[in-house]
Amino acid sequence: MKLYHGSIVGVEVPDLQKCRSATDFGKAFYTTTNFEQAVDWAKIKRKRAQAENLVVSVFDFDENTLYSGNYKVRFFENATHEWLDFVVANRRGITQEQYDFVTGPVANDSLYATILLYEQGAITANAAIERLKVQKLYNQISFNTEKALENLKFKEIKKINR
Repeated sequence: MKLYHGSIVGVEVPDLQKCRSATDFGKAFYTTTNFEQAVDWAKIKRKRAQAENLVVSVFDFDENTLYSGNYKVRFFENATHEWLDFVVANRRGITQEQYDFVTGPVANDSLYATILLYEQGAITANAAIERLKVQKLYNQISFNTEKALENLKFKEIKKINR
């Protein structure tokens, strides 16, 4: 399968040391199967960094790796209570069980307001999930360990002019 990583710089060799902490699935290298989602993330990163470049790095990945039994993988099919609690804990920097890969919906910046309301106790988990269901949730696959990253094969860098 093709995976995409949106940023302001091309990434041929992901470096976990350069990845941010306190993100949805913990400190990891994040990818998606949706090219447009990667472009949208590159736009967010460009705005945050006040940069000019939009870049999508393209990788090949054998998805059978996730089911091989050789890796610790956490799967989230949808935005569920379990997913919401996992994302909130990671965003708070609460140490959780270490996984090689985590797959599931993206809690991007536009959804963060809902997650923040849940974190603050202003809405229940059920209310948060209902709000998230009306949003378009894209997927992400995080590579959380060096062992996991060994399965990601760089293909190309695409410069985006938008």
